[in-house]
This record gives sequence, C-alpha cells and structure tokens, in this order.
Amino acid sequence: RMTKKILRDICKQHKLYLTPYLNDTLYLQYKGFDRLENLEEYTGLKCLWLECNALTKIENLEALTELRCLYLQVNLINKIENLECLQKLVSLNISNNYIKTIENLSCLKGLQTLQIAHNKLQTVEDVQHLQECPSISVLDLSHNNLSDPNIITILEAMPNLRVLYLMGNQVIRKIANYRKTLTVQLKQLTFLDDRPVFPKDRACAEAWALGGPEAERAEKEKWENRERKKIQDSIDALAAIRRRAEEEKRQKRMEEIAASAKCGNGGVTDILEDLPREKAATEKATLPEPDEYAEREQIKPETQEKLYLDELPDLEDIDVNEFPPVESFVQKDRHPKIEIISEITNDSDFALKESNESTFENSVEEVPTGIFSNPCKIHKERAKELLRPLVESCFADLANPATYLESKDEEAPPLKPFIQEVITEPKHNLPLSPIGDGPDEPSSREENGKIAV
Repeated sequence: RMTKKILRDICKQHKLYLTPYLNDTLYLQYKGFDRLENLEEYTGLKCLWLECNALTKIENLEALTELRCLYLQVNLINKIENLECLQKLVSLNISNNYIKTIENLSCLKGLQTLQIAHNKLQTVEDVQHLQECPSISVLDLSHNNLSDPNIITILEAMPNLRVLYLMGNQVIRKIANYRKTLTVQLKQLTFLDDRPVFPKDRACAEAWALGGPEAERAEKEKWENRERKKIQDSIDALAAIRRRAEEEKRQKRMEEIAASAKCGNGGVTDILEDLPREKAATEKATLPEPDEYAEREQIKPETQEKLYLDELPDLEDIDVNEFPPVESFVQKDRHPKIEIISEITNDSDFALKESNESTFENSVEEVPTGIFSNPCKIHKERAKELLRPLVESCFADLANPATYLESKDEEAPPLKPFIQEVITEPKHNLPLSPIGDGPDEPSSREENGKIAV
C-alpha cells in the first residue's frame, strides 16, 4: 500500500526531499499500488508518475492543486473522475486503460494534451465530450475502436487542435481521401498521425477540394516553381554580393597599383602577386612572354662533333700514380689474361705460348692492375716490358727459317681460331675452310653457286 513510510523511502531512494511539501516531482511508477492515498502532505507536486500500477480509480488528489502533469497510463482505470481540483493541469495521460467514455474534463480549463490511446472508445458519443474542451491542442485517440466518420464533426469543434493521432482506428478506412479531408476540415492542424501537415500540403488539399486532381496538380506545380524561384533568388543574391566584394577589392588593388606607379617605388610586382588569379592572369597576358624556343636555339653545344687521333693526349705525359689505388674497384683474385692464337701451330709454338703465359703471369704481379681498367693510359715503358718476350720469339723464328718451315710442313691438329683471316685470291686457289672434312667435300658456305667469305 501507499503508506507515508513507503513514500518517504521512495523519496530517499530517488534523492528527493524528506519533507513532503518541498518535492515537486514524485516517482511512484512500477510499484504495484492499487489505490491512491496519503498524498495530502505533497502539496507542492507539479508532476506525478503513477504508470504501470494496479490503480482502478482516480481519487485522493484534492490536495495537489499545483499539479501540471499526471501520468496514469498502463493501469486498470475504468472512468475519468475526481479531477476538478486540478485546475492547473496541462497534460493528462490515461492511455492503456479500460476507459469507454471521455467525460469530466470540461472543468480543466488549462488542459492542452490528452492521451487516451489504447482504450475502449467506439462511437461518436464516446468522444462527444471533447467539444467542451476547447483548450486541447494535442489529442491522441489512436488504437481505439472508433469507426464512425462523423467523428470529424467533433474534431472540427475543437478550435485549437493542432496535433491529432487517429491511426489504429477503422475510421481512417471509411473516410475517403482521409488525409486530404482532415487537412481541409481541421483548419489549425499541423501534424496528422505519422507526419506533419506543411503549408504546401494544406494548399494542395484545399485546391483538391475545390477543383479536383487537376487543381491540386496546378497548385503543386505553383508551389514548386515558387520554391525553385526562392532558391534561385537566394543564389543570385549571394553571387551578387560576391561579385560586389570582388569588384571593390579589385578597385582597391588598382588604386594601390596606380599610387605605387606614381611613387616609383617598384612595388607594382608585389601588388600584382596579391591580386586574385583571374586579375593576375589578365595583367600578365599584356606582358610579352619570353620565347622558350628562341632560348633553346641560342644555346649551342660546346662539345665537338668529331674527335681526331691528333687531339688525343700523349700517354707519356700522363702519370699513372694520379689514379686511385686499384684495390678500390678491382678484385685481386681476377687478373686479365691474354691468349695468342695462331692458325699454324706446332709443339714449339705451344711451348712458346706456355712460356709467354708464364712470363706474362709473372709480370702481372709486378704491374699494377689498374692500368688494365684504362688501357689508353698505359705507361710506355711498362708496355715494352710486357711485349719484349713476344718480340724476341718472333725474331728467333726469323733467324732460323729452316726450322720454321719444317715445323710448318708437319701436320698438326688444326685448331679452331676465334679470329680467321680472310685472304682475297683467285677463285681457283681459294683456301679450304678448317672446319671442312676434305677437299672433295663442298663447303657448307656455298649456296646456289655463290661463295660466302
């Protein structure tokens, strides 16, 4: 039960005042109370929450003269009564109850919001009492059993009705063009069911009531053109303001340019750089631009097109020691190797070849390998030392011609030279290719009676 001790504990729980008349709000929802009592001391209440209880009757509220909002939804109330003392009541919510008739509300002169959804209202007589409540501006009659289209006459008698909820009733199916009809009939309506009623919607609905769908279409097009024109006018106004500001700024800059030109302080270029891009582009367009192609033609390469042998530097004048050490870019374990290949060889030639190779390998250790990276800069004396063994062997062969010819007549296994010398001789005395099998075998290079050399 709603005892004084329980009410005090509830105030303590919600951190309210323990002195009853100091509280302006009292939360008594979801407590399972079946009766309203012991509220006489709470004279300062302005909002009372009583939803989701087991209340069956509205009573014992005479002391709450300052009450503005009363929430009694989701209870077991059958009748609206005992509200005469609540002269300052503004909002009453009695949804989800068992009320069959709207009554005893005409005494509430300041009532503005009445929520009576999910109840047992059925006929026009059940809601006829609303004609005596002209102050109501928000009315929620949704999800009842209203089915008589004459309910519109009751709603027309409410001069301040602006928000109406009728969804969930059968009457919306029995009223032709339900939304347009209610919009035309209820002059102050601004919100119907699930969306607002805009001035455009009202104008189109009134045109439809007067001239049918064609008049509605014409009115709608008129509103669209008006809205489009309004948007375009706003855009044009903004553009005009912007152009005016740019013109004033350009005029100011030009005055500064003129003043700077008179003073001769050379500040014209600095002012031009601060101008907008469009203005700077127009100013620069008057100035002559340099011809890039002319500049390119004036630039000529300083290097010569051809190099001659006489112009090369003398190797004797170049010092090898000026170059960086070889170890920085040459690997020590890899030495250059020169092989001498001859078409006619014999055993003595092989021996000479081996001696030359050994002599050259021994000499490589003494010669810095850096000279091989740039052969055009080999010192002359080093070159003579390397070529001396080869020249001596050539002179020894010339001193003993008999030995050279005997060794030449001996048949030695032919080698495949990497470089083959081509001798131009008469056709009947052409040398045979070393790759051929014999003199009778035609050369593989002969094709269609022609010899390819």
